[in-house]
Amino acid sequence: MSDAAWLALCRINGLGPQRQQALLERFNHAAACFQTGVGMLQDLGLSAKQIQALQKDPEDIISPADRRWLTSPDTDLCRWTDADYPPLLRQIPDPPPLLFIRGQRSCLNQPMLAIVGSRSATALGAATAEAFARSLGETGLIITSGLALGIDAAAHRGALVSGTVAVLGTGADLIYPRAHLQLAHQIIKHGLLVSEQAPETGPHSGLFPRRNRIISGLSLGVLIVEAAENSGSLITARLAMEQGREVFAVPGSIHSPLSRGPHRLIRDGAKLVESAEDVLSELGPLFGALCQARPVTAADNWQPDDPHQAKVWAAMDFDPLTAEEIAARCGLTLGELSAILLEMEISGYLAASPGGRFCRLPPAP
Repeated sequence: MSDAAWLALCRINGLGPQRQQALLERFNHAAACFQTGVGMLQDLGLSAKQIQALQKDPEDIISPADRRWLTSPDTDLCRWTDADYPPLLRQIPDPPPLLFIRGQRSCLNQPMLAIVGSRSATALGAATAEAFARSLGETGLIITSGLALGIDAAAHRGALVSGTVAVLGTGADLIYPRAHLQLAHQIIKHGLLVSEQAPETGPHSGLFPRRNRIISGLSLGVLIVEAAENSGSLITARLAMEQGREVFAVPGSIHSPLSRGPHRLIRDGAKLVESAEDVLSELGPLFGALCQARPVTAADNWQPDDPHQAKVWAAMDFDPLTAEEIAARCGLTLGELSAILLEMEISGYLAASPGGRFCRLPPAP
């Protein structure tokens, strides 16, 4: 009955994290919430329907999907009362009493940094997020994000080897978007999927802002890479500020609408970062020491060895350029340039952007 009671609490309509937390603080355990009198439940301000539900056997409330979750060897629960419940998450105003998890549970108590941003990321933005995630992951940070398209996915990919946590807005048994099913399976092998939503909870617009408070709540800080001015990523940044977390932003071109979010955050007090070391230096002496111990590759030295590619590289910017603009800058015909651009794209020196444009890719920060 014990774990069934935890899931049953999640299934009672209107019994959100704060009311669940009030019950747990009063009765110490989920099972005890179903073994108490009506009067004590009325004192907590619960509705008649909620009190009626708490008079039932939890086994009568949970769904078949819940039972499958409880019996599967590949799924787990992290309860508020567990010793490894993430300590930073406990500090937020409305921590989820129960986390549904899949993957490497040990990630829960390792230091985390969130990297989030636009779903409609540019090739340069995605490469920047992936490079930051890889570099920061190598220092021992677990990279946290929301498994969304664009920047989130790039951050997860960059940290697959070192460890990454994906916080879902759906049940942890449903992967959304479906395009990230393979990525989610890779995360399970090297990191963790986390959700506060019960099994078989599908995508709903109202769930994703709530998901964002967990992303920031798990993390020491939040790094924003590309975001429109009204982006959901700015909700995560605002929540991080309210939770007392560090907020970092990567600046971009003043001509790009995806730079407006980070630039607004910087104006509001977020820390402008250009390298992983900028992030690490703000996260305390431990990561400052790791930062100084790591060899740094200057962006100025990041260029192809091939002289023809180096010539094209020197003519390009980090802002996208058309092939015609690049050809005019380096004195090549479009035919000559086409083969060079293809070789550079394969080698990871540049990325193709929509509209037949190309831009440099950065080195690992």
